[in-house]
Amino acid sequence: MNFIWNFPLFTVVLSLFSGPLCMMLKAKAARNYTIAYESVLTAMNACVLGYTLKTGSSFTYPMGEFPAPWGNEIRAGSLEALIALLFSVVLLCSVTAGYHFIRKDMDESKINLYFSVLNLMTAALMAMAWTNDVFTGYVFLEIMTLTSCGILIVREIGRTTLAAVRYMILNLMGSGLFLMGIVLLYDISGHLLMIPMRESLTEIVRDPAAVPAISMAIGIMTIGISIKSGLFPFYFWMPDTYGWATPTSGAVLSALVSKSYIFLLFKIYYRAIGIHVIEKTPIFQILFVLGICGMVVGSISAMHASTVNRMIAFSSAAQIGYIYMGIGLGTVAGFAAAMFQILAHALTKSLLFLTAPYLAEVSGDSLKFHALQGSARRDPLAGTLFSVGALSMVGIPVFAGFSAKLMFGQAAVLGGIHWRILTVLAALGVSSLLNALYFIRTLIRIYSDPDQSMKEPARKRPILDKSRIGFFLAGEVLTLLNVFLGLFSWMISDVIYKGLGMFL
Repeated sequence: MNFIWNFPLFTVVLSLFSGPLCMMLKAKAARNYTIAYESVLTAMNACVLGYTLKTGSSFTYPMGEFPAPWGNEIRAGSLEALIALLFSVVLLCSVTAGYHFIRKDMDESKINLYFSVLNLMTAALMAMAWTNDVFTGYVFLEIMTLTSCGILIVREIGRTTLAAVRYMILNLMGSGLFLMGIVLLYDISGHLLMIPMRESLTEIVRDPAAVPAISMAIGIMTIGISIKSGLFPFYFWMPDTYGWATPTSGAVLSALVSKSYIFLLFKIYYRAIGIHVIEKTPIFQILFVLGICGMVVGSISAMHASTVNRMIAFSSAAQIGYIYMGIGLGTVAGFAAAMFQILAHALTKSLLFLTAPYLAEVSGDSLKFHALQGSARRDPLAGTLFSVGALSMVGIPVFAGFSAKLMFGQAAVLGGIHWRILTVLAALGVSSLLNALYFIRTLIRIYSDPDQSMKEPARKRPILDKSRIGFFLAGEVLTLLNVFLGLFSWMISDVIYKGLGMFL
C-alpha cells in the first residue's frame, strides 16, 4: 500500500487529536498550533489530490476487518481530495484572518476552547469528505452539528444564543430525518457501505413495487440535508446564524459546513444509491424547482437587509439554490457545475464574511449600511478584498462566480430539454441582476465620500501593519484562488469530471 493512502485517515485522526490538545494550551499557543496543523492537513490533502490525478484512479482504505454490511471505509478520489483541500485552505485562512475578532469577541480564557471545538469540526469536515459508508457520514454529521453550535455561541451575546438554539433545533430535526432515511435504505438494501448499497438497490429497483419505498427513503434523507444546508424554504435561520457569529465562525459555517452536508448528499446520490435509481423518483425535479426558488427569493431577501452581514447571509441562501439547481438537472454536467459552485462560493463567501467586520470596525463598529459609507476609504485593504468577493458574487468575468454561472448555463444547454434551458438561463439572468443590485449598491456606498453630517467614526487605517499581516495573507490567498478559478476554470472542471469518473 502506498504511504499516501494513509493521508485521508491521518487528516481525521490528527484533527480529533488536536481538539483535546488545544484545551490544554493557552490562547495564543492554541491559535499557533491550529494554524500549523491545518497547514499540515492542507499539504496532505494536496498530496492525495496529486496522487489521484497522477494515477487516474481512486483508492479505498478499509477500516478494520469487518465485512459488509458492517464495514467502514475511507475512499479517496480526485473530487474528494479537491473538496478536502478546499476545506483545509478555507479553514486556515479563516483562522488566520479572523483571529483579531476572536480575541475581541470572546474572553481570553475561552479562546483555547474555541480552537478545540473548531478542530473537532475539522475532523468532521475531513471525515465527511472521505467516508465511504453512510452511517459514518451520519455520525460525523452529528459532530458537525454540535461543533457548529459551539463556535456560534462563543460570542456570548443575546442574538448568538438565540441563533444557536434555533440552529440546534432545526439541525437536529434535519439529522433525525437523515437518520430515518439511512435506516430505511439499510432495511431495503441490507448495506451501509456505499458501493454494496448501490449494487443492492440496482437489483431491488427492478421491481416497480419497491420504487415508492426507495423514493420515500431518499425523500426523507433529502429533506433532512435541505434543512441543514439552508435550501429554500428552510433558509430563514441563516441571517442570525451567519450574521451574528464571530467572523471566523461565520466564514466557516457559511463556506464549509453547509457545503459538507451537500457533498455528503451528493456522494449518497451518486455512489450509494445510483443516478439510475434516483431518476425513477421525482427528487431531481423537486430540487430543481426549489433551487431556482432559492436563487430568486434569497436575492430578494438580501436586497431588503438592513445590515451588510444579513445581506451576505441571505446571499448564501441564493448561492445554495444554485448548487441544488445544478444537482436537480440530473446530468453529469449539472453535477460538475454544482461542485464548481461549491468551490467558488466557499472561497468568495469566506472572503466577504472575513472582510465586512473590518469595514465595520472603522465605522463605529456598526454593520448598518449608512454607517459603512466611505469605509473602504478608511480601510483600503478590507475594501479591496470585499470588492473582489462582491464582484465574484455578481458574476463579473475573471472571478470564480462568473465561471460557475457559465458552467450552469452550459449544463442546461447540454441537457437538451428546451423548457429547462430557458428556465435555467432566465433564473441565472434574474439572480445575477438581483446580485448586482445589492452588491454594487454596497460597493458604491463603501467607496462614497463619508457623510459629513456624521462624526468621523475612525481615522484611516494603514493598509498593512503588524496586527494585520494574517488578514492580509489570508485575503490574498482567497483572492488569488478566486481569480484562479475564474481564469482557469477549465482546469478545475477537468479535475471535477475526473473525480466524477472515479466515483464508481
